[in-house]
Amino acid sequence: MNSILHADSILLGAAFSDKFDAIRKAGDVLVASGYVSEKYVELMVKREALTSTYMGNHLAIPHGVDGSESEIIHSGISVIQIPEGVSYGEGTTAYVVIGIAGKDGSHLDILNQIAIACMEEENVEIIRRATNKQQVLEVLGV
Repeated sequence: MNSILHADSILLGAAFSDKFDAIRKAGDVLVASGYVSEKYVELMVKREALTSTYMGNHLAIPHGVDGSESEIIHSGISVIQIPEGVSYGEGTTAYVVIGIAGKDGSHLDILNQIAIACMEEENVEIIRRATNKQQVLEVLGV
């Protein structure tokens, strides 16, 4: 699999007033990296309105709704580090938001790679505290 994460798709030191701003930023980075169309960003927001993409361990993985694959140009991910966190509702806080776009059925493979890397809460904490993008790339290994 070609690398689905590049340094220019990582944003360190972000802050947001709510989870929808964080999701839009994750989507905007996917757009800027050439992974998705601008419409995909709104489909990510729509997905969050249907059901939370908060995964536990202070990690959220926003993505598009079913049927949004036509808005994906190439598979890829964006990583947003939010050192102070953003509320994902019901007492949950995300310090790391990873936007994903999976083309040609790669969606679940990408989710699986992220889940394995972030299963250990200390890995999420490393990303939260990272001072350079290389640290994030090393933890995720994608």
